Amino acid sequence: MNMFVLIPLCLGCIILGWLIRWMYARFKLTSIEQKAVRLSQEAIKEAEAKSKELLIETRDQLLKEQQQQEREARERRSELQRTEQRLLKKEENLERKQAELDVQKRQLVDKETTCTQREKTLSEMEENWVRELERVAGMTSEEAKQAIIETLQNDAKRDAQVIINKIEQDAQLRADKLARDIIVTSIQRLATEVSSEVTVTTVSLPGDEMKGRIIGREGRNIRTLETLTGVDVIIDDTPEAVVISCFDPVRKEIARVALERLVQDGRIHPARIEEVVAKVTKEITRVIMEEGEKVIFDLGIHNISQEMVRALGRLHFRTSYGQNVLNHSKEVAVLAGMIAAEVGADRDIARRGGLLHDIGKGIESDGDANHAEMGADLAKRLGEDPRVINSILSHHNDIEPSCIESVIVQIADAISAARPGARRETLDNYIKRLESLEQIAESFTGVDKAYAIQAGRELRILVNNDSVTDDGAKDIAKGIAGRIEAELRYPGRIKVTIIREMRVVEYAR
Repeated sequence: MNMFVLIPLCLGCIILGWLIRWMYARFKLTSIEQKAVRLSQEAIKEAEAKSKELLIETRDQLLKEQQQQEREARERRSELQRTEQRLLKKEENLERKQAELDVQKRQLVDKETTCTQREKTLSEMEENWVRELERVAGMTSEEAKQAIIETLQNDAKRDAQVIINKIEQDAQLRADKLARDIIVTSIQRLATEVSSEVTVTTVSLPGDEMKGRIIGREGRNIRTLETLTGVDVIIDDTPEAVVISCFDPVRKEIARVALERLVQDGRIHPARIEEVVAKVTKEITRVIMEEGEKVIFDLGIHNISQEMVRALGRLHFRTSYGQNVLNHSKEVAVLAGMIAAEVGADRDIARRGGLLHDIGKGIESDGDANHAEMGADLAKRLGEDPRVINSILSHHNDIEPSCIESVIVQIADAISAARPGARRETLDNYIKRLESLEQIAESFTGVDKAYAIQAGRELRILVNNDSVTDDGAKDIAKGIAGRIEAELRYPGRIKVTIIREMRVVEYAR
């Protein structure tokens, strides 16, 4: 084909295609717009329907709430009405009760008035009767009351005193018999030596020439011995004997044994003395521990510290009026255990307190405390039972016993010290010391009687109740204690007890 024909034909086709496409687009746009309008109308209708539904639901909800509130209001009104009715009824009841109370009050007032009048009448009648009785009896009513009261009191006191005397007599008879039985049984069961050991303080010599060797050149031997042992070696005119003096029984025993060995050996010079004293000191220390452990084993007592065992062992070398203190402590422990078993007390505590009651005598101390206080301090420091500590403190009545075991230890101590052959104090010296105590007490004005008891450890004094007051009794006690300290020599302490009492005795005939 010709070019000129193709070009217009192509252009025509293009224009035709563009027209067809435009018409198609126009058609699509028209259909979309119609669809959008339709959808919009549907949405509006649906929204209107939903709004109507919501409005209807809201109106129904409001209606329900309104009905609920009206129902609650009706219930409240009903409750208020019921409450108001109850209050009205209560008010009516109160008014009725108030009226009844007023009536009762008026009645009570009337009765009170009547009672007052009757009381006045009775009082007048009573006064008339009292005056008539006083006229007939010849005494006033107060005097009659006092006479009746005194008569009743005297009768009651007399009857009560008769009953008390009878009870006391019966109790005393039973207590004395029971105590005698227990003590006698305990003494009979105690098996011990009659004579106790006595520590020897004199060293026998083969000849008087040995005294010079003991003294040594310029006294060096005797000074060395005294310095090492802490004793005083007394060399006098006593033939073939040397006296050793020391307050410490252990030191005295060391010096005695060492001097006897030196005399037997014959070699006496400072070096040899030092060697022998050191050896004897070790031996005595071993003996002390062995004696302490032996007495503990024999008594079956456990949990004793080494310090307490050492103090017990030292008692083996100490004596009291010729009685070995360790043997005495062992006896007291055995007796205390027997008595405790009889009376139902704690046997272990009683035996322990009896063994340790004189433990203070085995303690090395430079203080002025007595052996009971030192022993109690040691027992307290080593954790002993409080009853054992009280037994140590109270066995010489320094304090009051706080338990039955302490009283048992006191009794056992007195039995062991007072049994025949226990102590070697001469009878003359013993009686002289007791008489001196009583004479000092009776020399004071106002003292009726004086009694030395407990082997001279206590002085009991009865004073005249009329001539001596309470303060005067205290002054007498202090004065007697001062005189005893100044004029007498005695071991331990002496307790001075003043007794001032009013005693009335009557006899029924």
